[in-house]
Amino acid sequence: MTFLMGPSLLFCPADRPERYAKAAERADAVIIDLEDAVAPADKVTAREAMIDTPLDPERTVVRVNPVDTNDFDRDLKALTRTDYGTVMLAKTESVQHMRQLPAYDVLALCETAAGVVHAADIAAEPNAVALMWGAEDLVASLGGTGSRHDDGRYRSVASHARSSVLLAAGAYGKAAIDAVYINIGDLDGLAAEAQDAVASGFAATACIHPSQVPVIREAFLPTEDEVAYAREVLEAAKTEGGVFEFRGRMVDGPLLRHAEQTLRRAAG
Repeated sequence: MTFLMGPSLLFCPADRPERYAKAAERADAVIIDLEDAVAPADKVTAREAMIDTPLDPERTVVRVNPVDTNDFDRDLKALTRTDYGTVMLAKTESVQHMRQLPAYDVLALCETAAGVVHAADIAAEPNAVALMWGAEDLVASLGGTGSRHDDGRYRSVASHARSSVLLAAGAYGKAAIDAVYINIGDLDGLAAEAQDAVASGFAATACIHPSQVPVIREAFLPTEDEVAYAREVLEAAKTEGGVFEFRGRMVDGPLLRHAEQTLRRAAG
């Protein structure tokens, strides 16, 4: 299964239906959040809002509460009253968790130590369409106090989790979604991280504020020079055999695949 919603996925609290349409206008896809963005006392209202304020199911993901909570069953019951077919499962930790959602395409959120350790098994499940990781919940599950150093760099354990989830998704042909950048005002930091996500192989980056959407989109869209180079090197490869030199650089199979990826991103 292929995850084709686009590079920017914007979280929207489920209990704020007045924001749904605005989020859908600005981002490639909306994640209607029934979990962390909604206070326990407002869960019932949030579910009713999700039911009463429909968005395009092809561009919408619903984040449901973890499997081991009473709210999970209530979320699923509410989902049956909608046309949504893609859910994000908060704190996915095992194949058993994935198998609680047989009727849905699942974006598995690996945001605990158990989820990261079992990411490959989770990615192998047939209903997994994508994997995402979460830094803050992960560190909290370990008893830590923060995922980043003071200069904004991820701590080593967070970087390891990010790579582990990306590799697990890639091993089974599933999309990988990069974690949110919580410093909303630091758009330069977001741009750098989104550019790294693209270069590393992530299919999208989740975000928590509309101002982050254009930064993410720009990071995922190749420059004109990158597109031109990709076209030229692929054209040159048609008349070359095996490894060849192009503009002073050795070109082989992996670099040609990089060029193909660039053109796919340019085509949207």
